[in-house]
Amino acid sequence: MFIGLLKRRTLAYGILASGAVVNAATTVTVSGTASHPIPSTLYGQMFEASTFADGENIMTSYGDGGVYAELLQNRAFQQVTANTTAALYAWSPLNGADIAVIADPSPVSSALPNSLQVTIPEGASGQVGFGNEGYWGIKVDSEWTYDASFYYKFPAASSFDGSVTVGLQSMEGEVYASATIPVSGSQTAWKQVAVALKPTSSPTTTTNNFTITFDGATAAGQTIDFAMFSLFPPTFKDRANGLRIDVATTLYDMKPSFFRLPGGNNLGQTFSTRWQWNATVGALVDRPGRMGDWGYVNTDGLGLMEYMYLCEDMEMEPIMAVWAGYSLDGESLPEDELWPYIQQAIDQINFVIGDPAQSEAAALRASLGRPEPFPLTYVEIGNEDFFASESYIYRWRDFAGNLTATFPQLRFIATSYPFNPIIEPTPLQYDNHVYQTPSWFAENAFYYDSFERNGTYYFEGEYAVISTNASNLYGTIAEGHLMYPTVQGSTSEAAFMTGLERNSDIVFAASYAPLLVNVASYQWTPNLVAYDAANVYPSTSYYVQQLFSLNRGDEYLPSTLPTYNGTLYWSVTRSNTAGEVLIKIANTDTPAQDLTFILPYTDVSPTGTAQVLAGAPTASNSPTTPNAVVPVTSSILTGQTFNYTAPGYSVSVLTIKAS
Repeated sequence: MFIGLLKRRTLAYGILASGAVVNAATTVTVSGTASHPIPSTLYGQMFEASTFADGENIMTSYGDGGVYAELLQNRAFQQVTANTTAALYAWSPLNGADIAVIADPSPVSSALPNSLQVTIPEGASGQVGFGNEGYWGIKVDSEWTYDASFYYKFPAASSFDGSVTVGLQSMEGEVYASATIPVSGSQTAWKQVAVALKPTSSPTTTTNNFTITFDGATAAGQTIDFAMFSLFPPTFKDRANGLRIDVATTLYDMKPSFFRLPGGNNLGQTFSTRWQWNATVGALVDRPGRMGDWGYVNTDGLGLMEYMYLCEDMEMEPIMAVWAGYSLDGESLPEDELWPYIQQAIDQINFVIGDPAQSEAAALRASLGRPEPFPLTYVEIGNEDFFASESYIYRWRDFAGNLTATFPQLRFIATSYPFNPIIEPTPLQYDNHVYQTPSWFAENAFYYDSFERNGTYYFEGEYAVISTNASNLYGTIAEGHLMYPTVQGSTSEAAFMTGLERNSDIVFAASYAPLLVNVASYQWTPNLVAYDAANVYPSTSYYVQQLFSLNRGDEYLPSTLPTYNGTLYWSVTRSNTAGEVLIKIANTDTPAQDLTFILPYTDVSPTGTAQVLAGAPTASNSPTTPNAVVPVTSSILTGQTFNYTAPGYSVSVLTIKAS
């Protein structure tokens, strides 16, 4: 993420709309001649981990514990230091068991060197074992069947012949689901076991525990090793190792066209901890995970193949980034050391689109059950390389040159400031990022109007109103930084988005950022969608994104321009397939404002619909007020000429049948 002003090349040329610049509360004349088609990729989503600090541990709440449906936190003891208390985060002993994370002399895999060693003490009685609290809770639903699994072995053969009970229970010990699995002390090699858990009730609380216990009297004195636990609820579209249904459904309902992955700055904090595609595919037991860019562990259960299936199941296309020799610690690889990383980028792309007969990476994809390629058009080279713009000159040259030669059908996106520095080969796509105040976004609704139409296209890859205080973009909530998106911020984003739509002849894609946050704890605010263990809370900005995405039209109709630096903004598109005119209006001030629209059609329906998101400027959707501000749909009177009043602090989408 980058906070600051977008930097651009200011030029004199722009799109001319019919009509003169006028006061916002006046007549808007719409042209009958479209100026350009609306790109099919215009509105989408970006993936970036949102993190939080909790004592010694910093953990992710975006992929793991978020859209990725796995319910167990620290499930495989990845990237932790054995024999430390911190290595046990999310796990706790039950009824006197002794548990510790060990560096196993015979690990379950080379990727997962640690295991959980459990000793049942002498003289134990009752159910003795351990539990996992999940990601700030576990939702237990009697209508679901949960898939649980783990590996176990005895470090030394014993005469034990008994069973282990796998369950879901409250923190007070009330059992909601359980299953018994036979266990033998002769099992000294790792064995995976799997069981289905069907709860008998649905508790209202999510402070629940996944448990594994032994009968203490029978197992007293026994030591058992465990590794690679997993607990999955039903998933979005029943995809194995898939997505949390409610979070994924919320994202899907926005009808995004693209998904930017694998996660912005999560590409790499250092060379050694960078995201590497080949460590994220294949069996979960073979994925080592990595320390993410803000100091938390990524399990990489949501890996490159899962990203591709996410895009497929949500009916959107990937915009995929490759690591390009720069890490967030400020280091850039020298040019003579780039080739292995260029090759890794080539392999990453081949894994997605390559021919299994021609590429080992593509053959690996086929071996994982996907012989046919995934769709891919856009590839980003690096992320926010304006932080290392001088080294990007040679890094872009070498990465873009080699990748373009290998994949001439793909479009490569540069991540430095547009035209600053000058890089070769000349990028045909740039990725711009901005986090700013409501006033900045409203004032920059005309940002792209002056960009030269020279064959260069732009991706607004990250943008959001994050503060009402321009001097506190990184600061505290009390100083104007927002916890959740507000109506004031969301309407200003909508004003900016009318400019993106007006300039969508050169702006081919845009995505709010960040996308998700767990409300239990956080590092970055605000985010588009919040959630906890049981619920999802779409923000006011989510509804703005949804309104624009669902009502984008397929061609842009020029119209009277809004007033520069005014408070009322609009854009007009047409859906030829539906025979509809779609008018989006953002009112960024308190007073309601009147508009008169003159349409260029003779056959116009006398009625239309208005979808309106409106509220007090500081209103927001949160866990305590989840539906404080939601769109309301009503019927309006329309015609070739019609009037409309935009409520104060509102976003309206008017739909009119017209031909």
